[in-house]
Amino acid sequence: MLGLLYLLLCFTTGWVICSFAFPGLIDITKISYDKRKISFSPYLLVLPIWFIIGVLALTWPVYLIATLFSGSQVALAFANAIVMPMALAGSVLVLYRRHFKQKQLPTPFFCEDSKIIRLEVFLVAGVTLLAGTLMWMTFYVAGSNLYVGVSVFSDFSPHIGMIRSFSYGNNFPTAYSHFAGEDIKYHFMFQFLVGNLEFLGLRLDYAFNIPSILSFVSAFLLLYLLAVKISGKPTIGVLSCLFFAFRSSKSLFTYLADMPKGSNIIRELSENTSFIGDTPNENWGLWNLNVYANQRHLAFGLAVIFFVIIMFLPHLYAMYEELRRKSFEYSIRSINKGITTKGLARILEYPLVYYLKALFFTKEAWLVKDYKLSVASGILLGSLSFFHGAAVIGCLLILFVTAILSKRRLELLITAVIAVVLTVLQTRFFIEGSAVKPEYYFGFIADNKTVFGVLSYLDKLLGILPWVLIVAFCFEKWIRRYLILAFMIPLIFSFTVSLTVDVTVNHKYIMMSCILLGIIAATFIGRLFEKKDVLLKALGILLIIALTATGLYDYSTVIRKNRLENPIILDMNSPLTEWVIEKSDAKDIFLTSNYSINQFVLGGAMLYQGHQYYAWSAGYDTNYRDIMVRRMYEADTPQQLEELVKKNNIRFIVIDRDNRESLEYSLNEKNIRNTYQTVYEEGDGEWKISIFDTKLPVS
Repeated sequence: MLGLLYLLLCFTTGWVICSFAFPGLIDITKISYDKRKISFSPYLLVLPIWFIIGVLALTWPVYLIATLFSGSQVALAFANAIVMPMALAGSVLVLYRRHFKQKQLPTPFFCEDSKIIRLEVFLVAGVTLLAGTLMWMTFYVAGSNLYVGVSVFSDFSPHIGMIRSFSYGNNFPTAYSHFAGEDIKYHFMFQFLVGNLEFLGLRLDYAFNIPSILSFVSAFLLLYLLAVKISGKPTIGVLSCLFFAFRSSKSLFTYLADMPKGSNIIRELSENTSFIGDTPNENWGLWNLNVYANQRHLAFGLAVIFFVIIMFLPHLYAMYEELRRKSFEYSIRSINKGITTKGLARILEYPLVYYLKALFFTKEAWLVKDYKLSVASGILLGSLSFFHGAAVIGCLLILFVTAILSKRRLELLITAVIAVVLTVLQTRFFIEGSAVKPEYYFGFIADNKTVFGVLSYLDKLLGILPWVLIVAFCFEKWIRRYLILAFMIPLIFSFTVSLTVDVTVNHKYIMMSCILLGIIAATFIGRLFEKKDVLLKALGILLIIALTATGLYDYSTVIRKNRLENPIILDMNSPLTEWVIEKSDAKDIFLTSNYSINQFVLGGAMLYQGHQYYAWSAGYDTNYRDIMVRRMYEADTPQQLEELVKKNNIRFIVIDRDNRESLEYSLNEKNIRNTYQTVYEEGDGEWKISIFDTKLPVS
């Protein structure tokens, strides 16, 4: 009950903040960027942004207050007891003032066009169904078992560990559950949100799936609004959401082409449970909808990106209209004076001179008219850093390019400065040393890291999308051409810069670009359907099929994979998990095998060295700990073991079948048993699991 109340307070708190920070929010749903009237139901904007802002506004105070009470075993209880009543009181007070004392009318939820309402209902229902399928199929509780889908269990290993380290382990100040004892380099706040919801009484799958679904739906609805404001047409918004959900790629077509002659195509397609693709790591499901089931915090970050872009694109359009109007007026004046060779030259030369002056040497180009927008957007972006850091970087890259040709440029600069300052402050609070190590790295994960190799990689990965964009660039207005360039920046960044040791994580920047560029592709294809030519309409249909076929098949693969292949099953009532929860907290470090996901992880155990990939890709020195793990398990004498245990702050040592069969070291189980007392055991023989408490030496 308290968990649901917390989520409700997220919406009401978001409403309160938006009332002050974004007072004209409803107005942006009335006209497109080029001043055309649009039909758009305001609830499709306000509910998503109330949720996003409310989550950030509530979750950070809860976390910070819990950190202040970190010495207490009920830190989260104190934090929620302070924050939730304050949020409730604030919401009630604002509601009373605005709707009872000041008699303000409530926000209209629906537009006046019944056809558009039906379209929106169809969109919301479809996206919600899509989200529900992805989230509940890959993570759910049935009976006393927790089922984790095979397409997500890898990333869920540290995610579940982090969630349980908050809901049961008092992980303040925060450490990484798969590399305990050091700082936290991974953006973990979405996992903290889930852990807090479980602490407040929501069952683990509800605590994880409900905010995941809300984030997913919010991202789609905000993208829908962005597309409608750019194109002026709701149908283009729906098409943009379709391209968001189902990626463009050649993968399906090459998969079909590579089938041996005589193959039963329908049977092959219906029985396949592997993600298809011709580029590295595509078999991970790196580019399709599985990403949003696997990395639940990604959709939350995308929603913030779309909202910030929605709020600042009017500055770009205002400059575009100003340049177009002034250039036209000057040309008319020159023509009226009589055209001469010299005069014609002046007409052709003047726009460039004027553009430079208007862009960089006028008051309007730099003037700040809305400090609220700048400051609120900066705080919003900065607050996102440890929910999804890549989303902050991607958004700032797009804003930077947008600002070059925008009016009121200082507003974007203020937003960027606040976001960067807040990010740096959080980084210094959580991370020892540098959070990222930027370096030039050309080629991303393409096999051939040359210009032509990258072009070949993009051709395989993105299918016909680049070609559609190239044609659109040739025929669209200048403003949409510039949007193509702005939206491409995260993609360019991903192929030229590496921020971590694992450049594969740059795939999120490519996805950001493709989602936003899908709006331009949808706008261009929509124009084909406006023509009376049947062939152009048929071309539009073929383009839609080509742009979504692989993504649709990927979605069916996600369903088949998680339905036909055995999930990871964890016992919610496991005595081992309950022992970990009751007898340890986030300060107690477990020496174990390099666990991925198991009953220890479900208990929130803080692993000295979990599966190396997760910690390595986050920037931790896993090689050193591999050496320490080997030395502790191979220690010859109690004195040697004791010295290593103290050096590495180990509280519990676990021996199980993985240790006994390890190829990385030769387990000296006898020495461990002669050094520390056993505090938990289950199983027999090679399958026996034993836990030793290093605070209880053998007498």
